[in-house]
Amino acid sequence: MTHEHPNISLLQQLDLSNIAGASALFAEDFVWHFFNPHLLDIQGDYVGVNGLQTFFEKLAALTNGTFQVEAIAAIPCGDELVVTHVKDRMLWEGQPSELDAVVVWRIVGNRIAEAWDIPSVYTDHTDHLPIVA
Repeated sequence: MTHEHPNISLLQQLDLSNIAGASALFAEDFVWHFFNPHLLDIQGDYVGVNGLQTFFEKLAALTNGTFQVEAIAAIPCGDELVVTHVKDRMLWEGQPSELDAVVVWRIVGNRIAEAWDIPSVYTDHTDHLPIVA
């Protein structure tokens, strides 16, 4: 019998539709880093649970509330990092779109301390998102 890594168990408790309800999972000085050269209005760092909530509110506004995340895989890397592969789905400019993303989570003291959201910017699976050529 194998045991699930505690950091994977911690991340499974995270409900992106209720970030405020999951505030106990985050370190007080949590930082969400988002990079996407096509979304300069929301690119940047978001501090704290309120910052994370603001990020997802901005993303919801850009996608008319259609943004969804499907977890594909999660790989613990030692005792501090977890790399997750996710599939983001949304309507972009009225067209269904999906793309791959990786989120690297840093977990310290059983709390999510930092995360880097790295979406694919060269390909999407529907050819509707603005992609770097």
